[in-house]
Amino acid sequence: MSRSIVAATAQLGPIARSEARASAVNRLIALLEKAHRRGAELVVFPELALTTFFPRWYIEDEAELDRFFESEMPGPETEPLFEAARRLGIGFYLGYAELVREGDTKRRFNTSIIVDRDGRIVGKYRKVHLPGHFNPEEWRPFQHLEKRYFEHGDLGFPVFDAMGGTLGMCLCNDRRWPETFRVLGLRGAELVMLGYNTPVHYPQAPEHDHLQDFHNHLSMQAGAYANGCWVIGTAKAGREEGCDLIGGSCIIAPTGEIIARTQGLGDEIATAEIDFDRCRELRENVFNFALHREPGDYGPICEGAALRAQSRTKVTEDSRFSARN
Repeated sequence: MSRSIVAATAQLGPIARSEARASAVNRLIALLEKAHRRGAELVVFPELALTTFFPRWYIEDEAELDRFFESEMPGPETEPLFEAARRLGIGFYLGYAELVREGDTKRRFNTSIIVDRDGRIVGKYRKVHLPGHFNPEEWRPFQHLEKRYFEHGDLGFPVFDAMGGTLGMCLCNDRRWPETFRVLGLRGAELVMLGYNTPVHYPQAPEHDHLQDFHNHLSMQAGAYANGCWVIGTAKAGREEGCDLIGGSCIIAPTGEIIARTQGLGDEIATAEIDFDRCRELRENVFNFALHREPGDYGPICEGAALRAQSRTKVTEDSRFSARN
């Protein structure tokens, strides 16, 4: 029995800071419908697909910050996307900013979900590797305040049985860390979906600017190959509020080959047939974990974990204090 589906990477062009949520949702629906016309059964949208990339600004007004977050999913403004998925019988991955209220405490996460063909949420992930910085730094041409606005994800790297395969998720900076793909691979992920908002300019090392597209694909292709899984990466691209974002949204086979890719920096899709059984080509051969992996020699990867956890807790406490004050 075939375990093949047609999947699409659904790249978004820029979203203005003033663009209404309904406008962004309508753009997502248009991409969903276009992908459906091409036979797609699963669509992967970008990270923070409902708003502009707001961590590039220092936002002191908590009410202003909250408007970039979703306190329910779906909510009144996002329900039309779920209705479209049900109508078309197509699943999707969506990245967004999640606001969780626990009594008087607000918790904020950079989140993604898997929605099945019936419009039901069947998986959730919260970003683990938060890049950027906590306090505003005036020397930067734009801020990257993910560490201020989001907590470290508290769900780990789960996998979900959906769409005929075993699916995993990550977000943007997660893709640069081999451990992300390794943990998902060890848990049996046959497809890893991820969205990203990646600037062309890297202020700390501008000499790397010309390598941004290369590093983007390098990390995803290596993750696919070393773990024998499919990877679909989707960008928010183009010049957004004065900041240039890379594109290069693509579908990568378990061999590490890019088999479909967007061409520009606007709203665009690229599709490919993915066969989950192709993962066996790698997992039963060169990357047969049970036969060849040597975890007993990988101890240094986890050394210092307690210290890092302590540091992360301090940043989280600072973030909550800032949110309350």
